[in-house]
Amino acid sequence: MKSKKFLILFFLFGLVLTSCQSKVDLIVHNATIYTLGENRSKASAFVVNEGKFLDVGDEDLLKKYTAKKVLDLQSLPVYPGFIDSHCHLLSLGLSLNNVDLVGTKSFDEVLERVQRFASNKTLSAIQGRGWDQNDWPTKELPTKEQLDELFPDIPVALRRIDGHALLVNQKALDLAGITENTEVVGGEIVKKEGKLTGVLIDTPMKLVSQILPKPTLSEKVAALKKAEEISFANGLTTVSVAGLNKEDVFLIDSLQKRGVLSIKVYAMLSHSQENLEYFLNTGPYKTDKLTVRSFKVYADGALGSRGAALKEPYTDLENHKGAFITPKDSLESLAYKLAATPFQMNTHAIGDAANQVVLSAYKKALVFSDDPRWRVEHAQIIDTLDIALFNRKIIPSVQPTHATSDMYWAEDRLGEARLAGAYAYNALLQQSGRIALGTDFPVEEVSPFNTFYAATLRKDNEAFPEEGYLPENKLSRIDALRGMTIWGAYANFEDKEKGSIEIGKAADFVILDRDILKVNQKRILKSRVVATLLDGQIVYSNRIN
Repeated sequence: MKSKKFLILFFLFGLVLTSCQSKVDLIVHNATIYTLGENRSKASAFVVNEGKFLDVGDEDLLKKYTAKKVLDLQSLPVYPGFIDSHCHLLSLGLSLNNVDLVGTKSFDEVLERVQRFASNKTLSAIQGRGWDQNDWPTKELPTKEQLDELFPDIPVALRRIDGHALLVNQKALDLAGITENTEVVGGEIVKKEGKLTGVLIDTPMKLVSQILPKPTLSEKVAALKKAEEISFANGLTTVSVAGLNKEDVFLIDSLQKRGVLSIKVYAMLSHSQENLEYFLNTGPYKTDKLTVRSFKVYADGALGSRGAALKEPYTDLENHKGAFITPKDSLESLAYKLAATPFQMNTHAIGDAANQVVLSAYKKALVFSDDPRWRVEHAQIIDTLDIALFNRKIIPSVQPTHATSDMYWAEDRLGEARLAGAYAYNALLQQSGRIALGTDFPVEEVSPFNTFYAATLRKDNEAFPEEGYLPENKLSRIDALRGMTIWGAYANFEDKEKGSIEIGKAADFVILDRDILKVNQKRILKSRVVATLLDGQIVYSNRIN
């Protein structure tokens, strides 16, 4: 009799538990889930509630929870939301309003696009971006004469694809006050036979920027929204934005708080006296969608415009070694200053001379820092002897598609010997233990698939070269995925809250139409995003409602 009463009580207790169980927001199941977590690498189901992963496991989760929404993915692959560790979100959006010069095969094509753009508009200035003289039959930097003839009365400013060189017409030079006698530190006003060519490299570009019309607030908001839309469509849930001023950080914050902007942003503050004074006084800033705790510093320029600082001269330009944008002494003093704060130092370094100076400054400044996670952005050309200067305190933040974009002309700039330490992603990973991957968009396309393909195969989108470019530095597929997720989160001090599908973390994840960890290499670039979810909410979908 007692046993019967016990069974009845147990049964009734079970009914109470079941009836009192609250519904969760979402169950995803019948999926191939790569968690990137420490305790479990794969799963077939997970539970999301209030924007976070509540449980991760197998099909038994369907018995354990009831949900407002259940997604049966029919074995589709799921990954943590992709993180672009180095990009320019606002620049991407704003660039959509300017002349698109990406892919031009000659300077004549550049001129044609500029004329077509300007023909039906009332403009106070013409701006564009994307030309690359390395893609033209004549690989010399362009000059301004034809722009002067076509546009004598309106300033024209056309940025090179890397953003480190600017072609302007005479009107722009006049408005900026640039003459043959103008002197600059940290860049070059390119001349030919003593005359201005219209090409400005690095620092003097700011003189022209100051006379160009500034985007309005409404234009910035529209640009950020459009850039967010493109990012979500490519599976990005967090973007690490390299170089923002105080006003744009506050704008992003206000838009996120009002629900106008949803994408999560890791903001690297532009290295300026105003930003330093303000944020070193107020300290890091953190919300659910925004982290501000780093400074973006420029050591040198870009290789394509010969602004990267090299130890020995460029092989295709006699006695030219590029230039430092921030001098060595200033880099070292800034490193010591930031090492005494919670702020991260993220330094753009392309050439081997720049990388050596930055790494040496970091090593000196970080002696007493246990977990600084300071970053070298690009870490592009490194003397093989200097790779050993990387360690667990210093994170290489690289853009794999730069290697496959530059491979056609990099040897012309550097010579064969220096390529041994060029785009050395696997060597850097072995030295630092982690590597963060990004695109540098709009310099390159907004495509994690291009990143993954270039990192693992070292080929361009036409599958060239057959064995891969400098193939000894290929990354494994799983390491490339880590570089786009959990290591990207780590590089942002955000690995406890995102970057993997683990209990308690933000439910940021992406569903693809094929498994990039297993699919034939020829099919990687054909991958498409089925859906992108941020905090458990669908922000992009082409199949799921």
